Amino acid sequence: MLLTITCTPDADSGTPATDLGFLLHKNPDRVQEFGLSYGTAHVLYPHAAPDRCTAALLLEVDPVRLVRGRSRETQAFSLGQYVNDRPYAASSLMSVAIGAVFRSALRGDCTQRPELARTPLPLRLELPALGCRGGPELAERIFAPLGWSVTATPLPLDPAFPEWGDSAHLRLVLTGTVRLADALNHLYVLLPVLDGAKHYWLDAAEVDKLLRAGGAWLATHPERAWITRRYLARRHSLVRTALARLAELDASDPEELGAIDEEPAAGEDSGESLAEAAPAIGPDTTEPTSTARCDTGEPRTNDAAAVNHTASDTAIEAVTGAPRTESPVAASDLDGGAAGSPAFTAPTTGDVPRLSLAVQRRAAVVAALRDTGATRVLDLGCGEGALLRDLLDDRSFQEIVGVDVSMRALSIARRRLRLDRLPEPVARRLTLRQGSLTYTDSALRGFDAAVLMEVIEHIDPPRLPAVEYVVFGAAAPHSVLVTTPNAEYNVRYDGLPAGRFRHTDHRFEWTRAEFRSWAQRIAGHFGYRARFAPIGAPDPEVGPPTQLAVFTRTQNDTEGAAQ
Repeated sequence: MLLTITCTPDADSGTPATDLGFLLHKNPDRVQEFGLSYGTAHVLYPHAAPDRCTAALLLEVDPVRLVRGRSRETQAFSLGQYVNDRPYAASSLMSVAIGAVFRSALRGDCTQRPELARTPLPLRLELPALGCRGGPELAERIFAPLGWSVTATPLPLDPAFPEWGDSAHLRLVLTGTVRLADALNHLYVLLPVLDGAKHYWLDAAEVDKLLRAGGAWLATHPERAWITRRYLARRHSLVRTALARLAELDASDPEELGAIDEEPAAGEDSGESLAEAAPAIGPDTTEPTSTARCDTGEPRTNDAAAVNHTASDTAIEAVTGAPRTESPVAASDLDGGAAGSPAFTAPTTGDVPRLSLAVQRRAAVVAALRDTGATRVLDLGCGEGALLRDLLDDRSFQEIVGVDVSMRALSIARRRLRLDRLPEPVARRLTLRQGSLTYTDSALRGFDAAVLMEVIEHIDPPRLPAVEYVVFGAAAPHSVLVTTPNAEYNVRYDGLPAGRFRHTDHRFEWTRAEFRSWAQRIAGHFGYRARFAPIGAPDPEVGPPTQLAVFTRTQNDTEGAAQ
């Protein structure tokens, strides 16, 4: 197994190519060996001159040591554990060798040439054999967005028998002007992704490795979700955590990134193209798409508070390719509601392109909260804190309480919001509480507003009356905001079969008329008035993708509102 790194600096740069040795922390005049658990890594320089320098990482893999201590999985033939491509084709074995042998270079550390470590260099990386069942097109789609010129040549099964066709391996050459640390990190992450297998057990620490090596570039990669799934071997809980943390790096919506079904499609392991291997939503989907509650490791529950702020809509957008809305969030009274009800509008998107539906939803909720004049806000079913972050950013909300039944979700929210690092006056504004929306809690009384964002559709209909009483009767805030998908809009999602919900955990999805009927019944029973607004660009035939109801108390007496 071989990797070569060639540097050819410009003649007028003043930097000799042999300075590659400083960056790699390996002397071009020596051949060095490094012991690994599965073999030996050698570093040598086949060519070292001022105008061109090539460093080679040669990995000798011992097949016996590689399988020692591992369970004997079923092989295609009896010696399959020992006779395979692992000693020859670049894979996770090469990634581990890069991390062990070029550790300082991988971090970008170079005390003797610090400026050079920060400088993009003309590099050529070559891997004579790389497992890539997706073929040259897949290699191009993965490396080209990172600034590489990609030459991927399929290797024949046997040159002596061309009629046998090509193997599942490529000769890969990457050329580009890239920092050496970035180049090594690209290989460290993407070699096992293209190969599709890892030789070691994955645990939660693997997410940290991915973020350390890929955080600077993976967050903006067009195939970041697919790369993350493959790197983490489709371990759903690890994938969701990694995607959420990637979202923090580029201010993306974490729900949108995590709203992709990580169950591999039929073609993914067989090396089909990314488009063919994209996960599907439908009756054959065995894992839910996006809610953090779906893979927390805790028992599944039907409690409303066990529901995160889902990205059901953005899951469909990401998977089916349905167009995302680009218009600003509109708000208007759609039911000809109470006379004199003040209209409210969400902020426009300005020059920001392609706002996801999840982002528009949160913007609409925050704008509606501002219009109510609320300063003390409950986020009921807060999940991992997507809305809480937006509320904290607005100083008009002086007290914010996030409630969820999942301690794990609350722990993630605490970490994601960095509560332990926030200035004390900011952190003091937020409280996280464990609780269920089917049980009354006196601590939730007296707030200006409560939000149930993408929550009610996860509640079993027989339990909905209990939640209605807890929120509108017992807690009885001055305002209640509820968002839920518009079932009529589902026909606009090409990948969603007729009659199916947007999310496997949805217990129901309401049309606009059904949502209005429910909201008006609740308003009349508990002493509120309701007004409605669309979220996302309304379709002239089926309406908006998401609908919002804002309930405002018409009675000053809390007890009266609960009658």
